[in-house]
Amino acid sequence: MKVYVAGPYSKPVPWKNTRKAIDAAEALFDAGHIPYVPHLSHYWDQVYRREWSDWMRLGMAWLEQCDALVRLPGESKGSDIEVEHAKWLGIPVYWSLEEFLDAQK
Repeated sequence: MKVYVAGPYSKPVPWKNTRKAIDAAEALFDAGHIPYVPHLSHYWDQVYRREWSDWMRLGMAWLEQCDALVRLPGESKGSDIEVEHAKWLGIPVYWSLEEFLDAQK
């Protein structure tokens, strides 16, 4: 399955949240899935600064191609918007990596 990894980015520390998203993606990939990690825009933004709305537009376009969304814990306005968009599209939302992986057994 193509799986969108949603979770906090900016609070409390962007690179730590990016690492958590990459760790989740690694577990998803090892389980045979194809993760999309919007947090990787962290590195793009270091070279070319973009507005938050640009990153959200990019993420939403990729979300529309996914089969599921995994929501990592923590406060995140962007992730909450992504979850609502996934629900509107009929894409299943899982509230943890473990919940998603258990559902695939």
